[in-house]
Amino acid sequence: MKAKILHESRGRMRLQLAMKRMSMEEADLLETWLRQQSWVKAVTVHDRTCCVILHYTGSRNVVIHAIGGFSWKKVEDLKEGIYSTRKLDREFQERLASKILKKIVIQTMMPAPFRAVQASIHAIPFLKQGMKCMWRRQMKVELLDGISIGISILRRDFRTAGMVSFLLEIGDLLEEWTRKRSIENLAHCMSLNVDRVWIRTAQGEEVLTPISNVHQGEHVIVRMGDLIPADGVVVEGELMVNQSSLTGESIPVPKRMGGVLYAGTVVEEGEGVFEVRHTSGNSRYAKIVSMIEESQQLKSEAESHAENLADKLVPYTFAGSILGLLLTRNVTRALSVLMVDFSCALKLAMPLAVLSAMREAGKHHITVKGGKFLEQVAKADTIVFDKTGTLTYACPKVAKVIPFDGRDSEEMLRLAACMEEHFPHSLANAVVEEAKNRGLEHEEFHTKVEYLVAHGITSTVNGECVQIGSAHFIFEDEGCQIAEEDKETFEQLPLEYSHLYLAIGGKLVAVICISDPLRNEAAQVIRTLRSYGMKHTVMLTGDNHRTAQAIAKQLGVDDFRADVLPEDKADYISKLRKDGHTVIMVGDGINDSPALSAADVGIAINHGAALAKQISDITISGDNLWELVELRLIANGLIDRLNKNYRFVIGFNGMLILLGLLGVISPTTSATFHNVSTLGISLHSMTALPEEREIEQLQKDTVS
Repeated sequence: MKAKILHESRGRMRLQLAMKRMSMEEADLLETWLRQQSWVKAVTVHDRTCCVILHYTGSRNVVIHAIGGFSWKKVEDLKEGIYSTRKLDREFQERLASKILKKIVIQTMMPAPFRAVQASIHAIPFLKQGMKCMWRRQMKVELLDGISIGISILRRDFRTAGMVSFLLEIGDLLEEWTRKRSIENLAHCMSLNVDRVWIRTAQGEEVLTPISNVHQGEHVIVRMGDLIPADGVVVEGELMVNQSSLTGESIPVPKRMGGVLYAGTVVEEGEGVFEVRHTSGNSRYAKIVSMIEESQQLKSEAESHAENLADKLVPYTFAGSILGLLLTRNVTRALSVLMVDFSCALKLAMPLAVLSAMREAGKHHITVKGGKFLEQVAKADTIVFDKTGTLTYACPKVAKVIPFDGRDSEEMLRLAACMEEHFPHSLANAVVEEAKNRGLEHEEFHTKVEYLVAHGITSTVNGECVQIGSAHFIFEDEGCQIAEEDKETFEQLPLEYSHLYLAIGGKLVAVICISDPLRNEAAQVIRTLRSYGMKHTVMLTGDNHRTAQAIAKQLGVDDFRADVLPEDKADYISKLRKDGHTVIMVGDGINDSPALSAADVGIAINHGAALAKQISDITISGDNLWELVELRLIANGLIDRLNKNYRFVIGFNGMLILLGLLGVISPTTSATFHNVSTLGISLHSMTALPEEREIEQLQKDTVS
């Protein structure tokens, strides 16, 4: 790709692409490709001007060479995975700009009779809403809006009537924008993200097929951890399916022959084959997203509160107007009160503030499914972390194998790898990889292997029962014993490692020490969260108590729980909430799904299990835990801005009402000040939150 450097400074470059025009799809594609480059910190692609603003790290030559070697053909495979709100944002930006430009032209260039007619036409919908409220005897904002606009028209104050109508239209547009943006984010987070599936043909062959080519009646194979890509009916096998993304229930549901499967749900255990009844476009899952669009669940408490407050203030506004008329016998003063409509500012500023915060979160690779979750993040006093994959890098390796009962360490590793290779989770992969690195070949010499989720594996070798798994599974569930002469060695197991326990015939024969290093920034992030008001930090892990205690000490968490099962995590979080805490849960695995559902806010790591991302309220990229601090700062900034907006709207408009009652200002002046203040607070709500500077400083501190 050819491009010209228009301007550059240290770590920043502005490029003009050698293109006459660029589509929004091309801009999204280029931006997606650039974000995937390791040297990119931040990037913005402007399709209208064909410009790229790039913030990078490392060598300038590497950046120039990479951009020079870019071609559209090389990145065609990225098209399916692109998620962007550019098209939606453009649509609303153009509608907003069109309304504002039209208003300016009418006010500055059109004759007074035309403005009067235009203001009257625009007032009709609001007058109708006001009359409906009056007919139903409802004291709501729509009634006040209708009366204010109607009285302005009767007094031939078309300028005020037109301005109030204009501001209310802008408020409705911005509220719709906020809502659709939330739904877009939700749809992205809940999207299936399945490109290909295994199809079983009539000849019994398994064929990897693009999801777009899957049709009704075909047989799809699904296994543990798979997302179900379409609605269908089980024709073979037995599955445990988590349907929380549809029903909200975290308990998996058994699905046997004839059982109905829904697109977007996840297989927690088992494997099977189902017959496709509906492809994703017509699926129950797609209908659920449509239902969400019609619901109120995405609207933040602040937005709902703003609407309710505006309605509650209507009787007081009427009372103030009537009181002014009774005390002063002056109709003009009474009208000054009615000209001050609290709803304009409240309806405009609140959705804009929420939209701005969600936009800022997106800049930091944080996807928020609705404004209400940002409010919960700001209110939270407790954050609970899963250990593996969240506080650690989730790249476990075998550090050492400690034999017991007179066994050979290499033979025990060989046996462990032979069993673990059937179940490719991260710890199993570490064992298999270590055996491979040591050149230990392991033939199948055991009977059928049985896997118990979150516990371990059991099988039979040479007539003896063999088990491998957690301490809870080996010692408590299976009652395995430690030889008397090995107890001292067992007591001295290194605490810095996680442990896999191998037992044969009810006796411990080996402990495999697994190293999964903590993230470099984990301890500092926990300290920083505490400084920003997070009173309790907790770590949950399946490790034994001694190991968990050592790790918790390194991290500096306030509390920890060891040997926990998935249901234990959920129960613990439920107990915290019953005790009055607002809880954030951060996790990445299938085992974390019940806890993510149980928390006030579930935060999933983007590279984690599909199920965790499905049921979470917020997703973060997981490249750096500082994103949690960024999220907290953005949420705190949003709440601070909303509170300031409330104080300003009530205080300033209250002052206008008082000045109108005292006869200091006329109704026209009152309406003008009200409208100007509404525009001002709306524009302020669209600006970046002050916490942006704090986030940038935190990122610099992390790098240094």
